[in-house]
Amino acid sequence: MKNCAVILAGGEGKRMQSDQPKTLSEVLGKPMLLWVMNALRRAGVDDICVVKGYKKECIDAYLETLDFKVESVFQEERLGTGHAVMTARDFLERHDGNVVILNGDAPFVSAETIEQSLVQHTARRSAATVISATVDDPTGYGRIVRDADGNLRAIVEHKDADEETRRINEVSSGGYWFDCRMLLSVLGKIRSDNKAGEYYLPDAVKLLLAEGKTVGAYAAECSDAVLGANDPAQLAELNQIARDKGYTC
Repeated sequence: MKNCAVILAGGEGKRMQSDQPKTLSEVLGKPMLLWVMNALRRAGVDDICVVKGYKKECIDAYLETLDFKVESVFQEERLGTGHAVMTARDFLERHDGNVVILNGDAPFVSAETIEQSLVQHTARRSAATVISATVDDPTGYGRIVRDADGNLRAIVEHKDADEETRRINEVSSGGYWFDCRMLLSVLGKIRSDNKAGEYYLPDAVKLLLAEGKTVGAYAAECSDAVLGANDPAQLAELNQIARDKGYTC
């Protein structure tokens, strides 16, 4: 069984004040997308599919410059993270191992986090494992709700959380390991009956939990794993963090 990866890179990033896809915005002179791909390859995951959307030709042109092969699929309509993964269904169906799904604008997800979350995922024979982190300010993030034994009970979005849940500082990074077959079994069951009319990937976790499958959460040692950039100020902050901590792509 060979493990694979799907990187979500379809975002426009309207607030970035750029005419290119958000994931091509640079940290220390390298696109955030490359940071994610390099972390995957260092972790031994080199079978990669990039889900492109806004200005897909820019992603295509960039992928052509790489000295390693990466597949890509086009998400014509941006209808949420679950929908993005649906566009990679053919890629997933060719695999019978595990798949890690990562955001292409989260450059500090490390190879160690990818490796260690997979170790937990396989050791516990989980259908899914959420990559999480503990942050000082969890505002805006989905909260990781665990039961008394430390098992994942739910991922609750900030806007849906009550006061008690909002006090939880462990949040989802938006990265997940899934058993490919288990993911495919619930992917078509995700519904868009929400205010945004979108298909959300965390609903796949919810469906697996409802079926009684084992679902875990792996807490990354460094909270930087959850960091992304939605505007130039946040991008500048990522660059500063990378310089201060000596991160390399």
